[in-house]
Amino acid sequence: MEEKDVKIDEVSVSDNATDNKEQISQSEQSDNTEITEEEKLNAEIADLTDKYLRLAAELENTRRRASLDIESSARNRAMSVAKKFLPVMDAIEAAQKHSPEDEGIRSMAMAMNDAFTQIGITKIESIGQILNPQFHNAIQVIETPADTNPKPAPNTIVEELQPGYMFGDTVMRTAMVVVSK
Repeated sequence: MEEKDVKIDEVSVSDNATDNKEQISQSEQSDNTEITEEEKLNAEIADLTDKYLRLAAELENTRRRASLDIESSARNRAMSVAKKFLPVMDAIEAAQKHSPEDEGIRSMAMAMNDAFTQIGITKIESIGQILNPQFHNAIQVIETPADTNPKPAPNTIVEELQPGYMFGDTVMRTAMVVVSK
């Protein structure tokens, strides 16, 4: 066999390793920038989602407050108008006490009571009840006669001078009453 001269260029293993490291480093950097951009986009999406949810909640709260304000305003207007009819009802009741047999007055009283019921105005029960300052205004205290049977408990309402009225659960006017001692 013949011997041939083979010329070998020097190849270093370390050179090849360095090239690979550079390639890996460059690909990692591009991956890191991709991850960084992806993270930035995810953070931006999370931020925008948070802002959207907060604005949606704020809008819902504003709607709810506006609805409550409208209801409150309507209720206050209705109560204001209803208060103007209380003296009319007082006059009708006084006329009915004066002339209990008058059909016209009785008819007016029934119509007014029906109207009050339809709009939510109720008369505060007083006679025989224990005085409640939330509903009653005691303007006189009397000694109960000894011959009264059964004798009312102290602070029991024995006479109503002016009826009180409620609009729903709100007192429009307290009843002016006389209580026993």
